[in-house]
Amino acid sequence: MYYAIKVLISAILIVAISELSKRSSLLGAILASIPLVSVMAFIWMYVDTKNVEAISKLSISIFWLVIPSLVLFIALPVLLKYFNFYMALIGSITLTIISYYLMIYLLEKFNISL
Repeated sequence: MYYAIKVLISAILIVAISELSKRSSLLGAILASIPLVSVMAFIWMYVDTKNVEAISKLSISIFWLVIPSLVLFIALPVLLKYFNFYMALIGSITLTIISYYLMIYLLEKFNISL
């Protein structure tokens, strides 16, 4: 039952962002840009474990991985000028995955562990 509640709350937030975006791209973008998934993960981790050290480590890891995730938001509008939506989305996701690997590689080179 607990997992069902977590899934339901998470799903409601996703649907709310999607529906709000249909009415106002600005409000949808503001709501979507808030790191809701991260905040929910912190809350669920705290409720489940009360382990603030693990939450702190997760927060630092998320910080480093936000940087390569921005590639998606740069690549998608560029690729949409040349490809249909699905191809542009696949291309931007692929570039983002490559960026994640590159970021992890660079962090390891500087002895920063995630």
